[in-house]
Amino acid sequence: MLDATIKTQLQAYLTRLVQPIELVASLDDSAKGAEMRALLDDIAALSDKVSVRSDGKAARRPSFGVAAAGQTPRIHFAGIPMGHEFTSLVLALLQSGGHPPKLDADLIAQIKGLSGSFRFETFISLSCHNCPDVVQALNTMAVLNPAFEATMIDGGMFQKEVEERQIMGVPAVYLNGELFGQGRMSAEEILAKLDTGAAARDAAKISEKDAFDVLVVGGGPAGAAAAIYAARKGIRTGVVAERFGGQVLDTLGIENFISVKETEGPKLAMALEQHVREYPVDIINLQRAEALRPAANGPLTEVRLASGASLRAKTVILATGARWREMNVPGEAEYRTKGVAYCPHCDGPLFKGKRVAVIGGGNSGVEAAIDLAGIVAHVTLIEFMDELRADAVLQNKLFSLPNVTVIKGAQTTEVTGDGQKVNALLYKDRASGEAHRLELEGIFVQIGLLPNTDWLKGTLDLSRHGEIVIDAKGQTSLPGVFAAGDCTTVPYKQIIIAMGEGAKASLSAFDHLIRSSAPV
Repeated sequence: MLDATIKTQLQAYLTRLVQPIELVASLDDSAKGAEMRALLDDIAALSDKVSVRSDGKAARRPSFGVAAAGQTPRIHFAGIPMGHEFTSLVLALLQSGGHPPKLDADLIAQIKGLSGSFRFETFISLSCHNCPDVVQALNTMAVLNPAFEATMIDGGMFQKEVEERQIMGVPAVYLNGELFGQGRMSAEEILAKLDTGAAARDAAKISEKDAFDVLVVGGGPAGAAAAIYAARKGIRTGVVAERFGGQVLDTLGIENFISVKETEGPKLAMALEQHVREYPVDIINLQRAEALRPAANGPLTEVRLASGASLRAKTVILATGARWREMNVPGEAEYRTKGVAYCPHCDGPLFKGKRVAVIGGGNSGVEAAIDLAGIVAHVTLIEFMDELRADAVLQNKLFSLPNVTVIKGAQTTEVTGDGQKVNALLYKDRASGEAHRLELEGIFVQIGLLPNTDWLKGTLDLSRHGEIVIDAKGQTSLPGVFAAGDCTTVPYKQIIIAMGEGAKASLSAFDHLIRSSAPV
């Protein structure tokens, strides 16, 4: 089941086991059951601290649980956790075997302090790069607190259950049988939903923080670069972010980051955070900025957060990035996660054998159509303009596929459904005005980005596209407030450009501090 290279790597990890663990299998006579058994036997052969039992009582088969020897498993894998989920399996083995999780002490204490009964089920696809974060967070909670139970369910293997629950987007998380949330969630985010008093406690702590020399708003590539450059100057630096990593977390393949031949978004986001944490930077995560109050009669600018907390700083660097642009047509919001999706890598496997549309003829749209064509029955790509905008090599590949139709010069007008899921897309021919109805089960929207600047309207100068207007040094229309990355007027929204702009804005902020030398 496992190749020699993976076995060698896994064997090295298993030397970190502190106590024996058991893999408790609930198998069947299927090919997948035999494959799972082979995987478990391979793992057990790599360490004398790992054993396998085949007397599991789980209803979902094939599946297996992981636990310290002699304990009832609280971590379960309904499916074969390979692909992006292999790391989830490795961490489950190590943590069940006594290897400590990499969480802050306060967070561990908060997890252990929760009481009740928390039976989590997470539906995933093995190609989803967002799913492992949720699976790993819940597995860690199950290790730390006996009140938790966590089950990963491969939607591709248990398609009947996916259809019964009408799941059309992953990760889809259920708590005690009820939908708890969809999309990427960290341990902090899950706890915030479970521990309702935590938000108020965190807001109070945040408001008590001393003023920063530089406060970076946003934790993507631009924000991370800005924070590192500021911290290296030896000044008090803070980062406040809705989620550290930003949009990079939703990016799968990255092949144009110079000096790195290829990587994946979540890996790059993790590397960014690890680099920032090498310096004395105060990272304030899971906090959304809501208002900017410029310094009026004093030296400090205030950033108010949606939680009710506020932060103060001598200089502020806005690096809030961008988000996926929506179609803004009737039915889109109603059927989001019910057939309308924005991540073909994550949600594509849920539409196996079905008919889908991709909206957008740029590189992202054409790449999505190519990827989906290998999974679904048929893909219709709809482009507003009269020609596709994707690179020629991508277009050539697209037009070579037998199950792809391309419709150009088309304006999407409505998404329709039966109240539970999508059943059609309405569009009109822009030249003739003729209306059309396309029967399908899924719609993947890939039409570009919108800057995350709504909260800044009326505060500083924005372009007609909502981007923060900056000069060559990253200075905004407000003294002491700088900006960088995809939220600004800088052309070409690329990771490497955002990093450079973040560094530049940080150097400009430092120069401003030196020149103003305003005491706090």
